[in-house]
Amino acid sequence: MVSHRAAPVHTHPDEVSVQTALATLADPVRLYLVRELASSDDWTRSCGSFDVSVGKAALSHHFTALRAAGLVEQRDEGPRRVNRLRRTEFETRFPGLLALVLRDD
Repeated sequence: MVSHRAAPVHTHPDEVSVQTALATLADPVRLYLVRELASSDDWTRSCGSFDVSVGKAALSHHFTALRAAGLVEQRDEGPRRVNRLRRTEFETRFPGLLALVLRDD
């Protein structure tokens, strides 16, 4: 059976305002997702591999927000949707911001 789900829409970080970036990263679930992706190799984490206390629909909403803020890129690999943190592109747009939010202190 062939999956006919739509490919995710990605916003380039150059099109994102600092307010949007900050608002997106202010959410604890999204911050957790970004931190997890930062500590993982690109394209190794599927959406279902994160230990979050939200349902599938809410998780999908969080990934949509991360894509809209230019933080995450996704692609389909068979039945899985895998993720990559757009670290280099985001750093070019907002120098130092990602490093600040990834700190543990």
